Amino acid sequence: MTAHMTIRIQEADFDIAREISALTKGRTDVGAVVSFSGVCRGSEDDQSVSALTLEHYPGMAEAEIARHAETAMSRWPLTGLTVIHRVGRISPGENIVLVLTASRHRQAAFQAAEFLMDYLKANAPFWKREETAAGTAWVDARSHDDAAAARWTKS
Repeated sequence: MTAHMTIRIQEADFDIAREISALTKGRTDVGAVVSFSGVCRGSEDDQSVSALTLEHYPGMAEAEIARHAETAMSRWPLTGLTVIHRVGRISPGENIVLVLTASRHRQAAFQAAEFLMDYLKANAPFWKREETAAGTAWVDARSHDDAAAARWTKS
């Protein structure tokens, strides 16, 4: 069976169970599905956050995510993967991102999911603006996200 890859950037929310079902439907070679869902927090550094607005460069963001997804598919024996990233205004408690990886065995699925999330946090072409009581501000890159992503390029 061929591996299945889905990448979507969308404003609408997603249903995690439906996405897992779509990834595994008709597959008898899947022994593990790892899912990571990122959710908008209501605070950051003890400051209340009323919303996040995520922006992207259409076309470029999908291509960059696909490039890293293809790297994951070639690096680990995956039967499929799904990456969904939301854009637009997102309120606390709402989903932001979903990464699903499927494999015959759990270790490959866990490692590929972690690789993809580290890439998304550190390098994916999204811009995030936080809304707080003090106003709005663009969120800067964080060194711990860069360090997490860098470990995948070390020999």
